[in-house]
Amino acid sequence: TTLLDIITGKTKAHSGKVIFDGHLDLLHCAEHEVVRRGIGRKFQTPSVFPSLSVFENLETALGFKTATLRLTAPLKRDQREKIMDTLEHIGLAARAQTRAGTLSHGEKQWLEIGMLLVQDPKLLLLDEPVAGMTRRERDRTGELLQDIARNRSVLVVEHDMVFVRQFGSIITVLHMGKLLCEAPVEKVQNDPNVIQVYLGRSHKPAKVAV
Repeated sequence: TTLLDIITGKTKAHSGKVIFDGHLDLLHCAEHEVVRRGIGRKFQTPSVFPSLSVFENLETALGFKTATLRLTAPLKRDQREKIMDTLEHIGLAARAQTRAGTLSHGEKQWLEIGMLLVQDPKLLLLDEPVAGMTRRERDRTGELLQDIARNRSVLVVEHDMVFVRQFGSIITVLHMGKLLCEAPVEKVQNDPNVIQVYLGRSHKPAKVAV
């Protein structure tokens, strides 16, 4: 979480660099500037507008603040199509006119992911996105994130190791603010340094679960 805070400018590092897109140093960028650069972040607790419909939440994410604003600034055809495509993508097309406050926990998480997607981020940051979900919701979220990762970078901070093993591609392990290991999950769970730091014992591959 601290790493995500530093990337997005919520927490300021005293030194070092945060390089994005190969050349851009984000270290001195304000939070809104980071968003404009193409980085979207989702926190653990879903932040949706409960009194608005699912559709209106995505509309708001595109820059419309209230439903009445549409009277003077109606959605363009391509914007409406973008919202509907996003609703299909996150599995909420049938719930477009449902008040967001009545959605399940998992559905609210998917809605917030959709609110980020309509802004076309290059990098999507998610902090424990499956916390509190049912197994079905967790699996659906994993499949959604894998699909999103086909077209943009996705970075997930997650402590649900079942989820990580099932859906993670490259796993990065941090310890005391430094990179300890970065590899596919099979290598990470058998890495002697990871085992020693997180489990406090010597390398025993047959018994290790990260």
